[in-house]
Amino acid sequence: MSLIKRYLIAGLLVWLPLGVTIAALIFLVNLFDKSLVLLPRHLRPEYWLGYEIPGFGVILSFLLILITGMLVANFFGRYLYGWWEKFLARIPLVRSIYMAVKQIAEALFGSGAETFQKVYLIQYPREGLWTLAFQTSRTHGEAQLKTGLIDAVNLFVPTTPNPTSGFFLIASRHEIIELDMSVDNALKMVISGGVVVPPWKKVPEVVPDVAPEVAIPEQNLAPTSEK
Repeated sequence: MSLIKRYLIAGLLVWLPLGVTIAALIFLVNLFDKSLVLLPRHLRPEYWLGYEIPGFGVILSFLLILITGMLVANFFGRYLYGWWEKFLARIPLVRSIYMAVKQIAEALFGSGAETFQKVYLIQYPREGLWTLAFQTSRTHGEAQLKTGLIDAVNLFVPTTPNPTSGFFLIASRHEIIELDMSVDNALKMVISGGVVVPPWKKVPEVVPDVAPEVAIPEQNLAPTSEK
């Protein structure tokens, strides 16, 4: 029985990730294929071919985003975009949703954005317990300035196993530890609940003991030498 169990686990380790990946790809393709409703019926592939082409919506969505980007990159396109934003700003509920999503999109994809580019260790929910957090920004607004922290960092602490929900925290840069870990590896660790632990390629010869009550300055500047 132990041999059969071992074989079953080995088989699951092969097929489970593959199955989830295929299911996710099928879901995304079907989701993008729904964008075909934007086309008039006589322009849709199934109208001419008599059957649907899976993935055609992905191509259409890509072209739509690309053409939109090309349009807003010139003066005339920016003018139309500005006029469209002014129009949406006149609609109360739409304005709130649109501006919130726009600010998030600009933070995520804007040039020079630092959103979700750094991973930190922070003591949460109490001193002595550590968890992973992602830097969302270092913008100093009213909330940050009134804390008196000139080095305040906005952090997002994801939950396990769903990293899309979590907590927003403001912390001092000198009370958190920046990691060499990539965002992808950090997400794997969060989603798996710590089952997946990415290797650290810069392991020092001796890992220093750090008391929880001691504020940690700029870390990983140099490995501690063994006495």
